[in-house]
Amino acid sequence: MAGVVRMKGPSALVTLLGYLFFSCAYAQEDNDEKYKGKYLGKLNPYHHQVSGDVWAVDQYTLLLTSFNYDGNGADTFFWAGASNRPGPQGFIVPDEWGKTNILDRYFNKDFILTLPDNKKITDIKWFAVYDLVTQNTFGDVYVPEEFDPPTSQKISQLSKRSHNVSSEPIVILDSKTISIPQFTYNGQGIDTYFWIGLGPQPSSKGQKVPDEYGYMDSLRSYNNEDIILELPGDKTVFNVDWLSVFDVKTNSNYGSVIIPNGLNVPPSLIKVRKQTQSLPNCVQLHKRYQIAWEIFGPQITIQLSGQVDKDEYMAFGLSGSETSSRMEGADVAIAYMDDTRGYATDYNITAKAPCGKVLGQYKGVCKDELLGGLDSNQLYTAVREDNINIITYRRTLISSDVGDKDFPTDKPAYVVWALGRLDKTNNEPSFHDVYPRGDVIIELSRKEPENACIDFTEHNHKIFPREPWQKTEIFDRSVRTFKATIGPSGGKRGYQGITSKPSVGLAWYIEGALIPELYLRRGLTYSFRVHGGNNPHSADLYHPLIITDDPHGGYDTLSDLAQSKIRVLAGVELTRRGRPRPTAVGPLCLSKHNGRDRRLDDNFPSFKKFNRTLVQVCEPGEGGTLVISPNSSWPDLVYYHSFTHANMGWKIHVVDSYTKNGAIIHKLSLLIAIAIVFCGLFL
Repeated sequence: MAGVVRMKGPSALVTLLGYLFFSCAYAQEDNDEKYKGKYLGKLNPYHHQVSGDVWAVDQYTLLLTSFNYDGNGADTFFWAGASNRPGPQGFIVPDEWGKTNILDRYFNKDFILTLPDNKKITDIKWFAVYDLVTQNTFGDVYVPEEFDPPTSQKISQLSKRSHNVSSEPIVILDSKTISIPQFTYNGQGIDTYFWIGLGPQPSSKGQKVPDEYGYMDSLRSYNNEDIILELPGDKTVFNVDWLSVFDVKTNSNYGSVIIPNGLNVPPSLIKVRKQTQSLPNCVQLHKRYQIAWEIFGPQITIQLSGQVDKDEYMAFGLSGSETSSRMEGADVAIAYMDDTRGYATDYNITAKAPCGKVLGQYKGVCKDELLGGLDSNQLYTAVREDNINIITYRRTLISSDVGDKDFPTDKPAYVVWALGRLDKTNNEPSFHDVYPRGDVIIELSRKEPENACIDFTEHNHKIFPREPWQKTEIFDRSVRTFKATIGPSGGKRGYQGITSKPSVGLAWYIEGALIPELYLRRGLTYSFRVHGGNNPHSADLYHPLIITDDPHGGYDTLSDLAQSKIRVLAGVELTRRGRPRPTAVGPLCLSKHNGRDRRLDDNFPSFKKFNRTLVQVCEPGEGGTLVISPNSSWPDLVYYHSFTHANMGWKIHVVDSYTKNGAIIHKLSLLIAIAIVFCGLFL
């Protein structure tokens, strides 16, 4: 049958997800008028109750709205062709699921259809609901001659006014998405943002546009970078007149472009999630995160709303400094959902590290209760809807807990905030993924309430996350000594992407590679030169190396019961009192970002390119030594770890043969063992 398209492989899945997403986007919209693309016309109704409207979304895509068909045709399909009128010379247009099945009944449905084989709307003269057996047209619409379907539009470049602002001609990708090629800005403005508004020229009566990563911070420096901006909330290119690089503090336009009227661009795939704010004051901290509050009497009510995954937390609180936003010393709430139950737990931050004991005292990101204080937060409501957590809690402005900070009502407050993944083994916060670059100041006690928050938006970037960096394997019989140092974990494409575990922000680098998988042969002796830090007073930079059969690490932070269930193979000895003590301790050798914004880690396509931007700083002295000789008693899979922190290391494969075939057999044996266990569950 001419025109039949069958979808196979990963590309089919991607296309299908696209169909699902686009269909849901239109199905879930309110009845408010929404830009749908360029109107082709109403379907001419002939038989079987066919009706509806047809729009051109872009060169390849049609949108059908309010479509009806009774489903009683014999062999009926969506059909298109280049003949003068619908007939057997056409081809099948796959349905909204990408399939070429006979059409079922439709009642008032909205969905998209993509022409097959990269055909364009300008290649056809008509679109129809057509029955192949009877060769009857049940409904059709004709494509006008010289029809111009929506497509991305190139407009002017940013005007060059000051602070080295410049760009190539800007491209409007769709109704909410703007591409700025080769963008340059020296980053020396005082309080500078991407800024949109109405009127003949940029003015202070505008609105912030989140940067390319969703941050609302004052802009960093850019040097010929290609960036893509998403207009906030319900804003589109049809209800703004200009885009500017604007300094709010000095009311200065550093460079701008006028957005022409009537652009023939595709409609956006982005869904706008309408927010109804119940508290009078609201500040947008990030595209995905907002805080609202109200002060009444001696109490403050705080509502945290975040577009987060189920295993992510929201953090917000008062800074550890009264003159800047500083994590150390901060008094924060860690808010998250555990199934249907919500939490807004009171924490104190004494170091940028997970909570753990340092010389008998808890340090790091710790619950107030562990530090001798109280949980001062009273949970009020907690709900998760449309992938958004909304958690409301109350606290007294002046707390009786000496570990809490007082919320100021006579001056602005420096605050801290973050989004990150929970370590689901204990529902504790891991190192944050999203956080502010500079100071964040909020006027809590405002004379007039102000709501500066925007609606959340959701798009298909969440469906197709960035691929993790390629994992590294060290499979070399000549390598018997390994240098172990510490470095940044590499964001969501590094440690998190490779291991699927939350990160503490640091990870082991073995022979300069980020958490490589090691292959060691039984009967041989290996030596690790350990440079993980030798200062036990440090909460974040003291990492003795150990090897265990536990995939998580952080042996020293575990309870006696949990420790008793773990087999320690190297790196720990017992004191006279029977307490574990690390043996492989050496001076710190730490790779750093060298001033580069750590939030850009996810941009690097490979660890190799990421690693080139790091600078390694090493303390003087020889590394600690860990010597191991795997034997027949060792399991096939063990792990190297930090003694003090979880989730910093990775796998050691213990093999009998130093050949690739041996390694393959080793992997197959693991898979077979897993399969046996899995199948056993169903026998």
